[in-house]
Formats: sequence, C-alpha cells, structure tokens
Amino acid sequence: MIPAAFDYLAPTSIEEALAALSSDADEVKVLAGGQSLIPVLRLRLAAPTLVVDLGRLPDLAGVRDDGGAILIGAMTTHDELTREPLVSEHATLLAKVAQTVADPQVRHRGTFGGALVHADPAGDFPAAALALDAEMTIVGPSGPRTVPAAEFFTDLFTTAVSEDEILTAVRVPKHTGWGSHYEKFHRSAQMWSIVGVAATVRLDGGTVVEVKVGLTNMASTAIRAAAVEQQLVGQPAAPEVIASAAERAADGTSPPTDVNGDADYRQHLAKVLTRRALITACGC
Repeated sequence: MIPAAFDYLAPTSIEEALAALSSDADEVKVLAGGQSLIPVLRLRLAAPTLVVDLGRLPDLAGVRDDGGAILIGAMTTHDELTREPLVSEHATLLAKVAQTVADPQVRHRGTFGGALVHADPAGDFPAAALALDAEMTIVGPSGPRTVPAAEFFTDLFTTAVSEDEILTAVRVPKHTGWGSHYEKFHRSAQMWSIVGVAATVRLDGGTVVEVKVGLTNMASTAIRAAAVEQQLVGQPAAPEVIASAAERAADGTSPPTDVNGDADYRQHLAKVLTRRALITACGC
C-alpha cells in the first residue's frame, strides 16, 4: 500500500525538531531509522500529517564513555552496537542482542532509540535495557529529564516519551566483566521473538553476586524476571541451581495468545530459555 500524504521535515537541531513536534499539525510522527514506522505508514495504521526525520541530527548518534556508564545516542544503529568497542567491553549484552535483530539491512538502518520508543513487547532491545538498568534521556519543551528503564515502558507500544518530546540518549551503567547472553525463540531469523530472555550475571568465585533477567513478549511490555533473580543471588553458578531458579521465570507474567502460540506455551518457553540464557551467561 501507499502511505497517506504527509508533510516532511528534516530538522538540523533539537530545537527545530521540538518546535515541529509542538506545531499545530494534526498528528506528528518522529522518524528515526524507519524500520518500524515506514511499514506502519504503508499499511496506513498511522496517517500523520507531518513526519519529522531525525536523520540530520548527528549529535544523536554514537557511543561515548561517561565515567561509570556508557552513553549511547538514540540514533545509533543496531549494526554500530555490534561493532562499538565500548559496548562490547562494558555492555556486552547489548552487542549480543543487536546481532540477533532481523537481518543486516535492518541492522544498518534501525536505531537503538527508535526500537526502544517503538516499545513492541516482542522487540529485543527493551528486555536488554531493563536487564542493564539503563536510563533514558528525554528532551522536551521544559528541557531534559531522565527516566529509568523500569519506568520507561508503560504499556503496549507506549513509553514515557510524550508527543512533544524526543528520546536523545540512553545511559547504560558499565557491566564490565559480567557474563551475558540473549536467548530467543522465533520461527525465522527475520521474525519477532515469540519469547526472548536477556540475562547478565556477575560472578565471584563461582557464586552469583548479581543477576538481571529481562523477558521479551511475556506481558504488554518487557519485564524483569524478579523471582529468578532473587532465587539465584548468593547461590553457586551450577546448572541444577540455575534450572531450579529458571522454573520461576513465568511468575507474574501475562503473555499474549496469538497465532504463534498461547500463553501457556510462552510461559513454558520462558522457563526453558531463561535456563539456557543463564547457563550460557555463567559459562557453566
């Protein structure tokens, strides 16, 4: 299908972009990499009167060291995350997740910030952002504000970013030396995850000191597997211990039922994939 007619603006500054979002246009959509928005426009699931393209804002791309964290620009592509040394060293989980997204064409165009704001519960990055305790920098008419990942994803395809705001960067605390893995189940490489598990673990002498587990497509938003985390902390990183904790991966979840599987099926997958992700992350 052909999208409905719309006006197009490619601002060269954040101020110009924010002014466009606050204009009197009936509906405004922000275009980042376009890998989610363009299909929506073509299917006419959205018909904005104005599209604001962030592609000419170079300050929104790239990764830099920020002391105890790394700062990732919202317009940084998935492919850049797979190749950026700071990500590989301090947020290995993100690099591993990025490698699993769709195909090379999508990874070269899709952006980290765009995927987070799209907030598809089947998307890969929201679970990783939760597992890494990321913080989102959002800029609006009143200036910048910071929202932790735990409060960023508010509902199905909905985030804390208001209609007159832009996600500009993501601050990820350094997880240097942590083990990590992303395990997902999907019908083909280019399809959304039926279930995914993002896990990162810090060990000390074979004991789990810290562990964070994010779940993909197990609720209307990405969520943390808190029961698994609580059971594993202080325990030896042994397969049987991990398997026992993974049995709690579905606690408190409300996964959807659709053509790819019902809720019970997804809850079973969550347990299996959590066990696999944690065993790999722990190297046992």
